[in-house]
Amino acid sequence: MGEVINLRRARKQRARAEASARAEQNRQLFGRTAAEKTRDAAEHAQIEATLDGARLETRESGKPVQ
Repeated sequence: MGEVINLRRARKQRARAEASARAEQNRQLFGRTAAEKTRDAAEHAQIEATLDGARLETRESGKPVQ
């Protein structure tokens, strides 16, 4: 006679294995290193500073000119 297995436990193990495989695939597709995130944040900050420096404002109200 074969080994008795708990079907609930087997389903959970299979679901965990599938979730783990999907997570690994997503890490490869979408994951970024800390260095990449830091570089992108610095680049974004530099672009924002450039845009803010080029913004035209009136002297009286301080509101942007359109």
